[in-house]
Amino acid sequence: MPQSPRQLAAMADAIRVLAMDAVQVANSGHPGMPMGMADVATVLYSRFLKFDPAAPRWPDRDRFVLSAGHGSMLLYALLHLTGYAAPTIEDIRNFRQLHSPCAGHPENTELEGVECTTGPLGQGFAMAVGMALAERHLNARFGDALVDHRTWVIAGDGCLMEGINHEAAGLAGHLGLGRLIVLWDDNRITIDGATSLSTSEDIAARYRAYGWHVETCDGHDAQDIARAIAAARDDDRPSLIACRTVIGKGAPNKQGSHAVHGSALGAAEVAAARAELGWSAPPFEIPADILADWRALGAPGAAAHLAWQDRLADHPQRAAFAVAMAGHLPALAGAVRDFRAGLGENPGKVATRKASEMVLEVLTAAIPEMLGGSADLTGSNNTRTKATGPLSPPAYDGRYVHYGIREFGMAAAMNGMALHGGVVPYGGTFLVFSDYCRNAIRMAAIQQARVIHVMTHDSIGLGEDGPTHQPIEHLASLRAMPGLLVFRPADIIETAECWALALGETNRPSVLALSRQNLPTLRHDDEMKSARGAYRLRAAAAPRRVVLIATGSEVEIALAVAAALDAGGIGAEVVSMPCAELFCEQEAAWRADLLPTDVLKVSIEAGATFGWERFTGSDGLNFGIDRFGASAPAEQLYDYFGLTAAAIVPQIKARLGIS
Repeated sequence: MPQSPRQLAAMADAIRVLAMDAVQVANSGHPGMPMGMADVATVLYSRFLKFDPAAPRWPDRDRFVLSAGHGSMLLYALLHLTGYAAPTIEDIRNFRQLHSPCAGHPENTELEGVECTTGPLGQGFAMAVGMALAERHLNARFGDALVDHRTWVIAGDGCLMEGINHEAAGLAGHLGLGRLIVLWDDNRITIDGATSLSTSEDIAARYRAYGWHVETCDGHDAQDIARAIAAARDDDRPSLIACRTVIGKGAPNKQGSHAVHGSALGAAEVAAARAELGWSAPPFEIPADILADWRALGAPGAAAHLAWQDRLADHPQRAAFAVAMAGHLPALAGAVRDFRAGLGENPGKVATRKASEMVLEVLTAAIPEMLGGSADLTGSNNTRTKATGPLSPPAYDGRYVHYGIREFGMAAAMNGMALHGGVVPYGGTFLVFSDYCRNAIRMAAIQQARVIHVMTHDSIGLGEDGPTHQPIEHLASLRAMPGLLVFRPADIIETAECWALALGETNRPSVLALSRQNLPTLRHDDEMKSARGAYRLRAAAAPRRVVLIATGSEVEIALAVAAALDAGGIGAEVVSMPCAELFCEQEAAWRADLLPTDVLKVSIEAGATFGWERFTGSDGLNFGIDRFGASAPAEQLYDYFGLTAAAIVPQIKARLGIS
């Protein structure tokens, strides 16, 4: 193993040169952070990180998160130099080019060595908190023999400035996640210039107040870096190490300034840096002795991996561990069947948030991988069950996280849990607060992470809390997000189906939008009708002229409208659409049969009408709310906003030319 200062310095310079050359060829990127943190990363990988390049998904590997994702060339260089199958040197040569796995910011779907997609500052940090939480939970379930690893983070000044950092760091300190170590690139530079332009806080004091252990080191002194990391490793608290660095270290005329943050150095400065570093090899060529030193670093991790495989082979929980890490949830189908069988003939009127709780009681008892929580709205979201006791130190075997009022931090931490593997996270808040969570939900979709957001109080049906808490544009906004399933069930049966579908999606997140008000049970069959996103709930009694499309609490209204129209000789069908995304994925002929062109199509949803024209056509009718809500009892609000059969039927008749 390389230990001499000369070897470590040469290895760090290999990172610097790859970073500046790749950014220079692309004429795009951020060379400063990789060059500045090269020494820290070299010490981390050579002396502390547990990894096996031949097995990037080994469950008990250490997780390394580059929260400062703009410095992606640091991670690409590390993966290549340590011997991962990808990226190749050709991939690095094509940095930031179309179809190169070396994207501008690291993407977990492109390279196996990338634990999570980062770039939006602070979210990598928060996802790492989720990974560390998942590690402690799985350790409590399966023991040290199978789960015993750390989560390492490189974060920049921006990561520590973002508001989500406060949420995530506070949660990590409260939960005592001592296997989490954050290496802060304390270079005191942002895009605008020195950090003194925008901040003067005592970050170390802030972290101590969170309950963290704090170290400082010279980020260019290998011995001091190793000392600080060892101290952090040996402390039971989460640790922040302030690594005082020079951004762009090695570029003699630009280092230490914001000029190296987000643009190529330029040919002259690249040449000057080569001279400064004493680097004579051509671009994208690593001298054999330096590459050999890097490639040797994987040997201890490979040996640890083999020893772990031996422990796994003899472990009494081997089968359960394999099930947890595979994420297939073999008990899911049976649990849903059991729930539906236990409902009886008439479950009565139940709010879908309560229906969700009823479903969760069965699901969480059958599926130990489910790990729930709420952003301080447990009694409103109905997300806690008898099987999910609180997760808090030292009881990491609990399955319910009290996130506090930290919606964004919760959403990002759940992404980290899902990406870690072994758990299926779900968390609750009000639908209106999906705005707080939004970028983390987007990141879940980008990363293809199975995360389930339980969003209750989904419309004006929440009543008196008024427009600040009544979602209007939120459903349309979430449906606009690629890769996200938005479920809005109409009754207890659809709620069970939507939970089954969300849990069955292994590579995309879901939102369950649930009502506060009680809703009647509209179906009594055993068919999984929600699986296609929409289905014909009621056929027309008279010759069909109208198809009513509704979601959630408005399906009941659509049924009343259809009954009134049919009574007047106007045939009306009702289509319940619990998930528009799944409906749009069905074959065209099936969609056309459900929503034919020769009828008047009408949508009814207590939210923005934006987007419904893709189902009703420009000549259809869209009933909803295109203004903010009001404070009043729910029944009065539905009447005030015209979302009643009495208000809708005359307008349909008028469109049909019937007086």
